[in-house]
Amino acid sequence: MKLRTKTILAMILSGMMAGSLCACAEQNAEEATAYLTKEDITVNETITDDSDGGHAIEVSGEEASYSNIGVTKTGDADGDDADFYGENSAVFVTEKGTLTISDSLIETNGRHANAVFSYGEGTVVNISNSVIETQGDCSGGLMTTGGGTMNAENLTINTAGRSSAAIRSDRGGGTVTVTKGYYKTTGMGSPVIYSTADITVNDAYMESTASQGVVVEGKNSVTLNNDTLVADNNTKNSDKSDSYQAVMIYQSMSGDAAEGTSSFTASGGSITNKNGDIFFVNNTATEISLSGVEITNEDAEGLFLRAQAAGWGNEGSNGGKVNMTASGQTINGSMLVDDVSTLNLYLKDSSSFNGAINTDGQNGDVYVEIEDGSTWKLTADSYVSGLTVSKGSAIDLNGHKLYVDGKEYTAGSASTGEAFDISTGSGTGSGMPEGTPPDGNGGPGGTPPDGEPPEKPDGSGGPGGTPPSGNPPEKPDGNN
Repeated sequence: MKLRTKTILAMILSGMMAGSLCACAEQNAEEATAYLTKEDITVNETITDDSDGGHAIEVSGEEASYSNIGVTKTGDADGDDADFYGENSAVFVTEKGTLTISDSLIETNGRHANAVFSYGEGTVVNISNSVIETQGDCSGGLMTTGGGTMNAENLTINTAGRSSAAIRSDRGGGTVTVTKGYYKTTGMGSPVIYSTADITVNDAYMESTASQGVVVEGKNSVTLNNDTLVADNNTKNSDKSDSYQAVMIYQSMSGDAAEGTSSFTASGGSITNKNGDIFFVNNTATEISLSGVEITNEDAEGLFLRAQAAGWGNEGSNGGKVNMTASGQTINGSMLVDDVSTLNLYLKDSSSFNGAINTDGQNGDVYVEIEDGSTWKLTADSYVSGLTVSKGSAIDLNGHKLYVDGKEYTAGSASTGEAFDISTGSGTGSGMPEGTPPDGNGGPGGTPPDGEPPEKPDGSGGPGGTPPSGNPPEKPDGNN
């Protein structure tokens, strides 16, 4: 096998910022230009399935391994049996089975035809040096639910359909670890990562051309280590929010993700946003941790953070609650926190914030804490509820005014405040409603033990996932 080099990131490299982080980001981007293509895979055996709901490969309660295979899957499915339990996936592993795949090509072209699916606690999929392509709607590259485990290394994944994340999870979540490789989505409502699980991506290139780059739902997490993420969210798959963003963190209330505090962590690498805001938090609480990430917003009108109510949740209590910690991090861009939202911003380890907060006046609860050695340079008048800063030059008003709890801050003065509590809700952390832990069942075809998927909060979601009336809460990726 050989790697073909394709120059795909010239546009990204040309727009990178100068500075100490630039060399790291350029190196990561250059490494991503070498990626596996279909022509690099030597196929010695082809396995196909063209049935509605069937699988090309199914592993249940046993160990299996494949290398140098070609897998093709056509046929359609609908609803929760496919999204939650693996029906119609090309490769399906369940009942604590373990599957290892390497040097292979997996292609699907059907509705709800996920490529590689891990379902249930104790189920493990290990896949490496392979190419995955999906064409149909609701057809992710890697799919993990019910507490399953997915380990992937050096993959190329391209998805073209609507609601088809390259790295995807759904009800019950699990643990997903992705290392190196190239991951790209082109469909509406198809982020590179859609997380109702604990997902970690290391040293990879990720790009979305019509959706957010990353979506985290409910009490779940995404961790990025030295990755290159490019997001161009330019189409709307939901009318519940007017804003566009690179990273969206929210709770849909569909029952697919437990309520509670989520997390988004990025260390090293780069995040480039083409349209809208960098972060959008709605109807949930989250911990955002940033360390040495080169973050570029190419939209001059976009915000760095928008914590704001939208169409999910109950009006009056559906804002975003955010702890944002910057360590050795440069933040360029302003922040908006509406009257039902909360932000605690911590600037540590020589971090710098060049921007403003709530330029139109005090709205939600905002606390800013600036550690010695870190700085905040205002780009417009700003309004916060509380501030902790030592006496000195940590805050550069830059000709603007800073109001703390309604009182104008005096340049160079010390201030002491208190952070706000962002805790909200409760849950199992598994991404499932409480009292419905994943049990590893599902059997062939992904059928749950009683033949019916877990019930949605509104009582919909009958057999096969077809609601008897109405629709469950809408998600930005269209995956209900």
